[in-house]
Amino acid sequence: MEPTKRGRVRVEPTGKRVRTYIGGRPVADTSSALLVWEIPYYPAYYFPAADVDLSRLTATGATEHSPSRGDALVHDIEGRPGAALVYRDSPIDELKDTVRFSWDAMDSWFEEDEEVFVHPRDPYTRVDVLASSRHVRVEVDGVTVADSRSPRILYETGLPPRYYLPKPDVRFDLLEHTDTVTRCPYKGEAEYWSAGESKDIAWSYRTPLPESQKIASLVAFWDEKVDTYVDGVLRDRPKTHF
Repeated sequence: MEPTKRGRVRVEPTGKRVRTYIGGRPVADTSSALLVWEIPYYPAYYFPAADVDLSRLTATGATEHSPSRGDALVHDIEGRPGAALVYRDSPIDELKDTVRFSWDAMDSWFEEDEEVFVHPRDPYTRVDVLASSRHVRVEVDGVTVADSRSPRILYETGLPPRYYLPKPDVRFDLLEHTDTVTRCPYKGEAEYWSAGESKDIAWSYRTPLPESQKIASLVAFWDEKVDTYVDGVLRDRPKTHF
């Protein structure tokens, strides 16, 4: 089945079995989920209403309007306010009689029998990690904070290359560990470091997800915020949504 586009919204079926849980019981369990790109960066899951335990949803009487998707009925789920949007009708035919759940309101999400985090995996996003012998040097405000000749370069669809460097090649005496933690559906949970006034400019995945094991405990920097030299050439700072 071909993907459907309505304005800035793209809709595509997935063959994966998708489940979402609250309190150890599935609220929805389907093999007919829809991937809906409400924003360009990643999709959301929409479930057929027939595959949702509607008895656990409580209508609030409120509606939420989207210019492209129409009006959804707002529902609470067992005390979790606004956790579900029910589309009884929609200008996009595929979204009629579907339910969208707030990702963070749910306890867990599964694609088949593997738990997924942050948002659904985008079928058009690929992550490749390649060993390299390029010389990578990173400066913050003119001071070298990392210098390596054995980086691993992570290529992720739609993003600039990220240079992951061995910890012995990073000047941790110039960095300060922070409390910031982020999660990625492709790489896992990351910890962060700042350098002076430059907050959270470096990160590392101690125990990345299986597809990204090659970057375990390596350190990357936001090329958007630092000066990165590759083989002696200063890279242009990329412009991304980060």
